[in-house]
Amino acid sequence: MCHDFLTEAVSRFKDDDTVQTALVEAVEDLSHQLAKMTLNDNYKPYVLALRNLVRYHALVNAIAQSPLFLPTNVPAGSLEVATLLGPFFAISPLQGDVTVNYFSSPKTRDKGYITNSQRALRMTLETHQTDLLDIVNHFIKTGGKETRDKMLDWFALVVNANHKRRAMQVDQKLVSSDGFMTNVTVCLDQLCEPFMDATFSKIDRIDVDYLRRKPRVDIKEETKLNADQHTSDEFYSKTADGTSNFISEVFFLTLAAHHYGTEAANSTLNQLDKDLKRIEKHLEEVELDRHKFVSDPIKLRMFDNAIKKYKDQVDKGLSYKYAVQGVLLDDLTQARSMQFMRYVIVWLLRLVKPGHDFPKQPLQLPLPEEQPNVFKCLPEYFLEDVVGNFKFIMRNMPQIITSTQSDELVMLCITFLRSSEYIKNPYLKSGLVTIMFHGIWPVYNRSKGVLGDLLTSMPFATDHLLHALMKFYIEVENTGGHNQFYDKFNMRYEVFQIIKCIWSNTVYRERLSQESKINVDFFVRFVNLLLNDVTFVLDESLTAFIQIHSLQQELKASESMDPAARTEKEEALAAAQGKAKSYMQLTNETVAMLKLFTEALADSFTMPEIVQRLADMLDYNLDVMVGPKSSDLKVDNPREYNFNPKLLLADIVDVYLNLGQKGDFVLAVARDGRSYKPANVEKATILLQKLSALSSEAIAAWKALGEKFKKAKELDDQAEEDLGEIPDEFLGTLNPPRLVARRMPLIIVIQQIL
Repeated sequence: MCHDFLTEAVSRFKDDDTVQTALVEAVEDLSHQLAKMTLNDNYKPYVLALRNLVRYHALVNAIAQSPLFLPTNVPAGSLEVATLLGPFFAISPLQGDVTVNYFSSPKTRDKGYITNSQRALRMTLETHQTDLLDIVNHFIKTGGKETRDKMLDWFALVVNANHKRRAMQVDQKLVSSDGFMTNVTVCLDQLCEPFMDATFSKIDRIDVDYLRRKPRVDIKEETKLNADQHTSDEFYSKTADGTSNFISEVFFLTLAAHHYGTEAANSTLNQLDKDLKRIEKHLEEVELDRHKFVSDPIKLRMFDNAIKKYKDQVDKGLSYKYAVQGVLLDDLTQARSMQFMRYVIVWLLRLVKPGHDFPKQPLQLPLPEEQPNVFKCLPEYFLEDVVGNFKFIMRNMPQIITSTQSDELVMLCITFLRSSEYIKNPYLKSGLVTIMFHGIWPVYNRSKGVLGDLLTSMPFATDHLLHALMKFYIEVENTGGHNQFYDKFNMRYEVFQIIKCIWSNTVYRERLSQESKINVDFFVRFVNLLLNDVTFVLDESLTAFIQIHSLQQELKASESMDPAARTEKEEALAAAQGKAKSYMQLTNETVAMLKLFTEALADSFTMPEIVQRLADMLDYNLDVMVGPKSSDLKVDNPREYNFNPKLLLADIVDVYLNLGQKGDFVLAVARDGRSYKPANVEKATILLQKLSALSSEAIAAWKALGEKFKKAKELDDQAEEDLGEIPDEFLGTLNPPRLVARRMPLIIVIQQIL
């Protein structure tokens, strides 16, 4: 339809209702026809037709009044066909047949083919999303206020109807598709662009009271950041005065769209990847049974048909995976998303300190003890979206992150780890650590990743990061999850990596020293948990190697072993090998961290509350490494498990040497009646020399330290003998007077030895 015809038709709306009705019905018919199409079909004329029609003020208002524009009681799974705009937003490369068209026979395609297909997919989608934005902008700008509100109501209908997209188990028939929701999210991101300037000049226009004015976005059943349901209901029951502006409306709709749209699609991608691996492994196992049906053609045909059916499903799933990756790994889309998330970060950091004009004024930590109710009662996904978005980008496309975005991101992570009581969910806090962990991965020409240099030198980081990481390390001892015992090791592994990255800055060593002197209880708790971890992961790793050694010897020695018994032992061996791989990586990092800390703070690690546990742990593991049973640690191909006995022994000896000038430590080693053995020191010396694991100076220092241990042991035994039996009246007391009287001269003698 030409411009002149439409101009004439629209001018007759007031005089002839049938013209308006005919045009609106034509638009409805466009929508119905497009609902039957996909990106593979000739959809473009339908989109361009609507794009042309909404340019007319009276016509766009009339279209918004169509019963099809905002129908009631439409389930989420039908929004794409039962609303007027649904079919337009449903057009996507994630539609079933379209993914197969872009990625046919996916297992046979090389990486270059897949990359080119994803690039083509993104170009087509970007053009379509530009058309969608133009259509939406006309509903918002060309029409009147009522039409604009209808457009916002449609977006609200979409996000509110799709809460189940974030359920643990998602029934895809009951929710809108990934492609539809991604188009909605991208469109809303672009609607936010006009008010998201680099100076945050309009951030005060985002009114948190929007959530207490019967908002379009339904947050009633959402988990809150730090409030239970009763507290949240009470807070939101008090309606705020005033009216909400357009910026606030779009901001909160966009947050919700990210949660139920792109973040849900990201979750789908992760789950799909796991499902595909599980199915392929199962297929491999099932195909091994094919020989059982060779003699029966009918059963063999049924078996082959079943296998083909599963392989077709795998191919279809793989095609969808590549398509989702193509959509989500788009630089432009994610750049827009990050720009929005940067605004969310700054907005959140302003909320935690009401009246504080961040970022114009620097943020001070720790945050106030009394948390603002307006922050406590926010939906958890307000922060979860930020964490999820940046975890995805850090892991998959860190090169698109700019330095300006990094500053606020680092501040967010440190703030809510330092004042962790502001967030209830431990796994959300863990996500903040994961962002920094991924941010220090080497990328391109940046050896410390996109965040490493910032974490090392940024004043806000040097002031607060180390305490924040130590606090998180302590808190994850109990996460409340059913896998909390194992989760804590993975979370602490990420903490270790961040500390290793920043340790080159001596300011952090000074911060650790301050913690040991000012926050003694906090520091002692941290060190005790560190020692617990070292003890546990070392014991688990070395025990696994003993099992591997034993099983490997049995399998080699018994070639005529009963098949069932051999299978049982092979399964036990595989389990022990998996355990060794898992724990050995943790062992290496935990021991390395202990080595770093003891080198910097020997005094702090020889405090009375710590020193004996530390000495006992070192003696026990030295005995395992070089004692009579050390030969049981020999396994085939130790590097397969990241097991380097030479390096591990050297690290343990380095910890001894770091503390060797402290009398309390020497005495603690000497008093370890269970594991300290002078022969172990001598055996370790021989091995270190043979393996060239330490410098000649370090080996000489180790020998000298061994002599100090022996002398201290002799003096301590003599003191015990001189002390004699403790009288009954002193039993059970913490410091019997005679023991104290004898111990002080002994400490003096130990210091003389040193």
